[in-house]
Amino acid sequence: MDIVKTSIIDSRECFISGSVNPRYILIQTLGEHERSIFERTGGLIAETTGIPFVLAAFQVFDWDLDLTPWHDDAISRKPEVGTKAGETLRFVTESLLPVLEKEYGKLPVILGGYSLGGLFALWSSSLTERFDAIAAASPSLWIKDWPDFAKAHPVKAAKVYLSLGDQEEHVKNRAFARVGDRVRGEYELLNTQLGGDNCTLVWNPGNHFKDGDKRLAAAFSWCIKELER
Repeated sequence: MDIVKTSIIDSRECFISGSVNPRYILIQTLGEHERSIFERTGGLIAETTGIPFVLAAFQVFDWDLDLTPWHDDAISRKPEVGTKAGETLRFVTESLLPVLEKEYGKLPVILGGYSLGGLFALWSSSLTERFDAIAAASPSLWIKDWPDFAKAHPVKAAKVYLSLGDQEEHVKNRAFARVGDRVRGEYELLNTQLGGDNCTLVWNPGNHFKDGDKRLAAAFSWCIKELER
């Protein structure tokens, strides 16, 4: 898929690619390290689904600061980290989505991301009904207090995709190593909240840094196909 346009929306650079007459709006976080794979991710989704969509990726100024819902020293010892995710969510719902819906119409919306982007997507889905599905690839659910938050704040999306690399929990860092149990626990919780037909957990080969574009594309593709059913 070709980039249709680059826009500046509320001081954030946004890359938008899509098909004619899309049926879905896909939104993803975009850190500096992800820019080079944005087009490839969209192309993989198109190849896999064959369903028209528009993919919008918005600039993340500071990966930790913009996407972390609360403070955790394992992410950063900077005291301000954990205070900006609400602003990022407001940007998506109050600035980016209105622009997209004005151009493409009110379509089902899938919010997705990788790593902290996946954490942000899941967290966002517990606070607003604006997202029909969540594509959380290798989400950083090792963040402290996540299980308690998830139990107290059920997701509002209809469909949720989770994935993890099979080597991600086999690391020396104790905080990062709990990600396997956290993701398994999240999947069990989603089964209770949404039903087994509305969520999935996929295990990928490799560590956290392997095939990020393919993993995120697979997450979005599953969400599209499920919403089509």
